[in-house]
Amino acid sequence: MPSMANITVKKNDGTTDVIYVGVQPSAGDKSPAVWQNQSVGSAVAHRPEFRTVAQDNGTNTARRVNMSYMYPSLVTGSDGRISVADKVTFNGSFSLPKGMPLVDTNEAAVQLANLMTSALVKEMLKSGYSAS
Repeated sequence: MPSMANITVKKNDGTTDVIYVGVQPSAGDKSPAVWQNQSVGSAVAHRPEFRTVAQDNGTNTARRVNMSYMYPSLVTGSDGRISVADKVTFNGSFSLPKGMPLVDTNEAAVQLANLMTSALVKEMLKSGYSAS
C-alpha cells in the first residue's frame, strides 16, 4: 500500500509548483488520508484540500477508493476579515460555480487534474488503498 507523502502539482500557469502537504495519513480502511495546500489562506477552512478513503466493497470482491477535493474562493470583507465566498468541490463529480472568478475555477480545475495524475494518487488507485 502507498505511503503518505506530500503531493506536488503544477498551478494553472503550468510552471509554478504547489505542494499539497500530507496532514493526516489513513489509519486503515474507512479512515481518510488528507492533504492541504498550506500556501493559501491563514485558516484551515481557507486551504484547498484533497482526501481519499479506501475500503472493501460490500461483498469483499473489490477495493473502493473515494476521493474528494475542495478549492475555496476567498474574499476580504470591508472589515478586513477573510472568508470563503464559494468553493469548487469534487466527489465523483466536479462542481464549477458560475459566479466564481475564472482565475479561481481555472486554478481549481488544473490543480485537481494534476492531483489526479500524481504518482501517489495513481498508486492508491492501482492498489485500492489510501496512503498511510
